[in-house]
Amino acid sequence: MLDRRSFIVNGAGLAALTLAPRMAFAKAETDRRFVFIIQRGAADGLGTIGAVGDPAFAGARGQLAADFANAKKLDSMFALHPAMTSLGQMYDGGEALFAHAVASPYRDRSHFDGQNVLESGGLGAYQVKDGWLNRMLGVIPSGEAKAIAVSATVPLALRGSHEVSSYAPSALPQASDDLMARVAALYQGDGQLHGLWSEAMSTRMLTGDLTAANAANAAATGTLAAKLLAPANGARIAMIETGGWDTHAGQRGRLAAQLKGLDAMLAALKTGMGPDWSRTMVVVATEFGRTVAVNGTGGSDHGTGSAAMLVGGAVKGGRVLADWPGLAHGQLYENRDLRPTLGLDQFVAGAVAGHYSVEPARVMATLFPDTKGAAAVQGLARA
Repeated sequence: MLDRRSFIVNGAGLAALTLAPRMAFAKAETDRRFVFIIQRGAADGLGTIGAVGDPAFAGARGQLAADFANAKKLDSMFALHPAMTSLGQMYDGGEALFAHAVASPYRDRSHFDGQNVLESGGLGAYQVKDGWLNRMLGVIPSGEAKAIAVSATVPLALRGSHEVSSYAPSALPQASDDLMARVAALYQGDGQLHGLWSEAMSTRMLTGDLTAANAANAAATGTLAAKLLAPANGARIAMIETGGWDTHAGQRGRLAAQLKGLDAMLAALKTGMGPDWSRTMVVVATEFGRTVAVNGTGGSDHGTGSAAMLVGGAVKGGRVLADWPGLAHGQLYENRDLRPTLGLDQFVAGAVAGHYSVEPARVMATLFPDTKGAAAVQGLARA
């Protein structure tokens, strides 16, 4: 269904974006930036942050352990996949932090259900109708927060009571300046539509010539996100959706390519943010992990525990948070998966609370209201 508001955003050629990752943006009156990157498909945490110090690691992972033979050591237990060179440099600079053996409250292995729990912040699938990122807009010190989705649809994490406008990618040619001027004149006398049109034009100007970025170029996605986040009148909160993390077969090559793309995206985001990087925090998380053991096709199947990341100049990084459960057979969850020892809800709530200097209990109760008796992780952000 196409209404007048949809036309303003979708029909006037505001962007010719063909980016594979879809993005959603939220405006807020704060100088701090917050980005949520979701890894759809269940990213292999052990394939990203290898537990090389665990005596069972090599035997349990089989051929999937080979990538860590000469990988960068993060500490005595963990090493970073060699595809993530820029992230490794950020870690050395105290701008990246990893949490391992982490999971949402979800304990089954359905992508759709797991992503619903991850984005809604509920305890079970489809129990909560709005998203934790939308609810966050009512907690951070931002005044009247407004959201804009750069996506064909607004991701669940950003849906809720706080207003979200749509900024959808389009394959149509850019509208001419003459047409834009005519439409602006048409809406001049309409109190509601004139304001919406003006906001849409401001977003169009921020994207500039990056609106024709290549669909597969992850670095362009990071650069575009920075171009929308960095300006004084730009967005303050962003969500980037990435897919392709479901590595059932041929995992070594596929995961390396995925991680290289994510690394390029984060590096471009840092470069594009410039001095505002010092006030930026990026959360990277997936719906669940993968099996510890390799399967018969050189991949791994749906699992439970995984790894999450905090990246940015506002992060108190250079460390790995893990209450390590072990990889020996008797230590695994249901004899197959990495056992979760840290709640992803607690990790995200702690990141938000620390970044915006908000009471952790309040953040936990707002973002994850059904998670009772669990405290947000503290000490994740720079003072």
